[in-house]
Order: sequence, then C-alpha cells, then structure tokens
Amino acid sequence: MKAMIVVVLIGLTLFETGPANALDGQSCEGAEETACMLDAIWSAASVLPSDKQTRLARPFLEVVSMSRDVALKRAWRSRLAVPEPRQTTDTPYATEKARMALAEGDWDAFLRDARSGGRPFNIGRPEIMAAGARLAPNETVRRRVIETMYELAGPRQRASGLDRSFEQADFGYALAELAMEACDLSEFDRAVALTADPDSLRYELWRHRITGNAGVLASRIRREADADDTHHVRTALEGYGAILQRGYCA
Repeated sequence: MKAMIVVVLIGLTLFETGPANALDGQSCEGAEETACMLDAIWSAASVLPSDKQTRLARPFLEVVSMSRDVALKRAWRSRLAVPEPRQTTDTPYATEKARMALAEGDWDAFLRDARSGGRPFNIGRPEIMAAGARLAPNETVRRRVIETMYELAGPRQRASGLDRSFEQADFGYALAELAMEACDLSEFDRAVALTADPDSLRYELWRHRITGNAGVLASRIRREADADDTHHVRTALEGYGAILQRGYCA
C-alpha cells in the first residue's frame, strides 16, 4: 500500500501545467510528508525547460537518497532514469583547511589567523570557521569560534543586494547552518538576519527543521516555481535535504 501511495504521488507530477494548479494549497503532513514534499519540489522543476530539468535530476536524486524509504528511492530513480548517485568520502574543502589551520597551532592561533584573514582564511573564511566550530572539542571552544564569526560579520546591514557585504552574507549563511544543525532557534534567527535573503525558502525550511512541520511549505514550493531559473528548486532541495539527512529536532 505504501509503495502504491508513493507511485500515485509521483504520478501527480505528470499532470502539472505550471506553478498555478490544483495542488497549490496542499500541505504535506503525516507519514507521507517526504513523498509529498519531493513531489512538490519536482513539480516546481517541471515548469523548467527539459535541459534544465535534466541538470536538476542528479542533485534531486541525491536528496531523495537521504530518505530511508527504499520504495520511494526506487520509484524516483525509475521516474527520472538517472543512476543512483555515487557516495563520496572526500573531505570537504572547508574541513580540510580548518584541520590544516589547527595543525599549525592551537585554538587561539586559529582565531587569531581567522581575524587577520591570512592563509588559509584568505579564501572562504566563513566556511572554514564554521568547519572549525564543528571540530571544536567542547561547547566553550565552539562558542568562541561562533562569537568570533559574529564579530567578523559585523552589525547587520540594512542595504540589500550588491550593496551588502558579501562576506557578511556568507557568515550569516554559515552561522544559520550551524544553528540549524544545533536546533537552536534563537541563534538561527540571529544568523539569518545577516544573510542576503533572510526570507529565502532555504532558511524557511531550515527553520522548520527546528520548529517542525516543513510540509506547510509545499504550497509555496509549487507556487513560486520559476520557469527560467533553477535557483528556486535548488534552494528547496538544500532546505529539505537537511531535514531528510538530520530529521526534525523534536
């Protein structure tokens, strides 16, 4: 029965005619939330030209692969006719650079070098510092790193777009991700205020990982589908992918 429901949900995508359709008001709730949310995300992708849909198929299946539902994963692989994504064990760039910095000194040196912006912090400083926070041996050190990140980000800028500090927005993103991982709502809201697009679907989905019931955003995912740009679908994948990978906080 469950596999049949999954197939029916996926099949609904075939009847999509654009972002305005009968499913716009539908939320995703209960045991079938994952299948429903993935259908909503691919429904948003379905308004794009075929070449852009093809480019989205692999990152979409990478998110699908985070589900524990074998039938769901099999159904989407069959639907999109894309091989199962290869699992990588490569160390992320930021983690590698954070470990390199720590190998050359202690945490005081790590923060000193981060403030100065010298190597390896001259490229991707917010991401490397966030990786350092994840490597911290205890909460005290983690908080030191995080508060230094806020210090370097500076006070919130009211300007938007190109007038904003690019690094401040990057710090906001990295800090929001750390807070989402830690299930810290107040810290999350503090960090998102520093980002370039605090109302982004990505951050709304991350916030719902902490508060629960991301399925209420299904209608927004469908409604804001963009026929010209893959950005909307990619932010939805990044946002909901965190929920599939980590589960809800409570």
